[in-house]
Amino acid sequence: MTITFAVILGFLLDAALGDPKGAWHPACLIGRLVSLLERALRRLFPKTPRGETAAGVLLWLLTCGVSFALPFFALRLLSRRHFWLAFALQTALCWLLFARKSLMRAGEHVRRALSVSLEEGRTAVSWYVGRDTGELDEAGVTKAAVETVAENLTDGVVSPLVFMLLGGAPLGMLYKAVNTLDSMVGYHNEKYEYFGKFAAKMDDICNFIPARLAAVCLIAAAGLLRFDSRNALRVCRRDRSKHKSPNAGQTEAACAGALHVQLGGDAKYFGKVVKKQAFGDPDRRIAPIDITRACDLMTMASVLALTLCCAVRQLLTWPM
Repeated sequence: MTITFAVILGFLLDAALGDPKGAWHPACLIGRLVSLLERALRRLFPKTPRGETAAGVLLWLLTCGVSFALPFFALRLLSRRHFWLAFALQTALCWLLFARKSLMRAGEHVRRALSVSLEEGRTAVSWYVGRDTGELDEAGVTKAAVETVAENLTDGVVSPLVFMLLGGAPLGMLYKAVNTLDSMVGYHNEKYEYFGKFAAKMDDICNFIPARLAAVCLIAAAGLLRFDSRNALRVCRRDRSKHKSPNAGQTEAACAGALHVQLGGDAKYFGKVVKKQAFGDPDRRIAPIDITRACDLMTMASVLALTLCCAVRQLLTWPM
C-alpha cells in the first residue's frame, strides 16, 4: 500500500505543480552522470565497433546501477529511522518521475505560439522535437506537437508508472536512467552507432509493454472523451508497426485514429529529408485545436493507466 499511495500522491503533485526545473532534477543529474562516464569510457576503450559496443554496455550498467542504488539505499536507511520521512522521499521521487503536466504545458505552449504567428510556432515546437522546424507550415508545426504529446505518453507517464508500481521510486529511477541514456546516446549516427546501440535496445525492451498499455488507455480515453475510439483501435492495429521504433507507433497511431488526422510522414533532420511512413488517414486537415485535443487524450489516458495499474498492484499484493 505504501508504494501505491506514494505513486498516487506523486501523480497528484505532478498535476498540481508540474515538473520542477533545476540542476538537481533527477533527469539533469543522470544526464550529467552520462556525460561524465561517456568521456571516461571513450578514453578507456578502443575506438573500434567492439570496443565502443563494450563501452556502451558498461555505460548503461553504471548509469542504471547508480540511479537505482542511490534512492534504494536512501529509502532503506530512512525507513529504519522514520517511516514518514521515507514515505515523503518516496512520494517526492515519484512526483519527479512523472511528466504529464510538462507534456501538457509543452503542447499548449506550441498552440499559443501558433496563435501569435507561424514563426512563433516554429520556434516553440523546436524546443521539443529533433526535426528541422524552420520550413514547417502550420500543419507541420501542429503535427509535430501532437506527435510529441502522443509519443511521450509512454515514456513520460505510463512507463515510469509501471516501473514505480513494480519496485517503487528506485526502479522508477532506473527507468529514468534507461530513458535518458536513449535520448543522449541512442542514435544511428557515426558517433553513437555502436556506443549507443545497447542503450537504444534496452529502451525498446523497457518500453515494450508500457507502450502497448498506453495505446490501450489512449483508445479507451478516446471513447470517454467522445472521440472516435473505434477508429483509434482500427488505425492502431493497422499502422502501429510503421514507426522505426517498436513502441512509438503504438500511441501515435491510436491518437491519429482518434482525431481522424494523419501523423508521421517525411521530416527533415539537419537539412536532410528522412522518409517516414504516415499514421492514420487524412480525413481532415490537422488544426492547432488538435494539440489541445491530444493533450486531453493524453491526460485521460494517464488517469486510466494510473487507475488500472494501481488496481492490479493491489489485487496482486492483497493478503490471501
